[in-house]
Amino acid sequence: MPNSATAKSSKHIHLIGICGTAMASLAGMLAQQGHRVTGSDAAAYPPMSDLLASLNIPVFEPYGTANLDPAPDLVVVGNAISRGNVELEHVLDTRIPFCSMAALLHDEFLTGRESLVVAGTHGKTTTTSMLAWIYEVASRTMPEFAPSFLIGGVAENFGTSFMVRAIPETHSAKRPPFLIEGDEYDTAFFDKGPKFLHYFPDAAILTHVEFDHADIYADLDAVKTAFKRLVNLIPRRGRLVAYDRSANVTECVARAFCTVERYGLERDSHWHVRDMRHEGAMTHWTVDRAGEFFADLNLPMAGEHNAMNATAAAALAAGQGIPAAVIAEALLTFRSVKRRLEVRAEIDGITIIDDFAHHPTAIRETLRALRAAYGGRRLWAVLEPRSNTLRRNIFSEALVESLALADRTVLAAVFQSENIPANERLHPDEIVSGLTRLGVPAAVYADADAIVAALVPELKPGDVVAILSNGGFGGIYEKLPTALRKSR
Repeated sequence: MPNSATAKSSKHIHLIGICGTAMASLAGMLAQQGHRVTGSDAAAYPPMSDLLASLNIPVFEPYGTANLDPAPDLVVVGNAISRGNVELEHVLDTRIPFCSMAALLHDEFLTGRESLVVAGTHGKTTTTSMLAWIYEVASRTMPEFAPSFLIGGVAENFGTSFMVRAIPETHSAKRPPFLIEGDEYDTAFFDKGPKFLHYFPDAAILTHVEFDHADIYADLDAVKTAFKRLVNLIPRRGRLVAYDRSANVTECVARAFCTVERYGLERDSHWHVRDMRHEGAMTHWTVDRAGEFFADLNLPMAGEHNAMNATAAAALAAGQGIPAAVIAEALLTFRSVKRRLEVRAEIDGITIIDDFAHHPTAIRETLRALRAAYGGRRLWAVLEPRSNTLRRNIFSEALVESLALADRTVLAAVFQSENIPANERLHPDEIVSGLTRLGVPAAVYADADAIVAALVPELKPGDVVAILSNGGFGGIYEKLPTALRKSR
């Protein structure tokens, strides 16, 4: 059975699967607490490999029993680790104490703090980053808002994905805040429930609810059940800020015991967004609160979806006592998240952008945002079907519709396609055929090297290239700029 002991005293803690976003962040948090931290993974790539290196946390590659010699005091098993992993088997055979990331996070870091959880199938990383920055700006004049946080990406305002502040020793009725991205993915091989059920929110945001993670959820109803359980954990004194234009979200919040405040474009929503306009990479809009003017907000990010994320963060922060002027100042100075519309290079007028893509809806919103930010320029979508949802054929039609927003589309072969049953597997050739029928030139190539070789001669000054993947994509983020520079 998993060990329930926490890491309160100094220990040697080893993380199996350390290069996952949440696991790497947890490693840094534990090291900051004074523990000796080591980890292992099959492969490491930025930004998490860079984070771990900067923290001087050893990462062993590949997995092996020697990585557990001498035996650590506690092993944290990542949710990507399955039976058969050599380190996990050694832990089970020798009975080294072990636990999940989410359980340790709760016991070590959430206890004694106010838990503010940002959940949803889309937008939670950006929204959590915005919320953390709002709290940080607020703390300059109101120290009680100084946040601790864990985000599923590197927040550029902080240059990190986590921060842990000590709980003040002086007694206070207000617990210090901990802001956390609530992941609906499963917890560990021995705990198949979503991670966010370990976080026991005092208040929460729910952005979107769609079918995702087809490897662990059978259907949309299963996804909705998970979010309903999260809502059911919020106490009566708590608050839930929920998006207003999703029937799935409406269903998930219908039986909440806490106050529910809807946000979005509906006129009768508690937080109503109006008068939105885009000026290049800037987005401007007005928010009304319960029918009264709340604030004019300005965000240096493109896309309606990012304005919605910012509105959700503003709503939760305001409800916790942060003034509108502070919220507006924070959003105006927000610097996004790595791998979210991140400009990786600009070469001879060609802009290369990295965006974390895991679902057709996310791809659609990314391409819409790029259209707004780079109007009149030719837009390329370069997609690696890598997430457990995109590798399957369940969203083939929606994927074609999303990619059709680009002027040109290039697909890679399905990542580790052999791990997906043949009858469930996405076929990129079918996506290409669907795009061609819509008049969008498209092609599929075996890997990143083949894509770079085909793309470089075709790119022209003014082109915008959106690289869409939730992984390393064979190093294309470095290979494409390098090849472009050599060709110019």
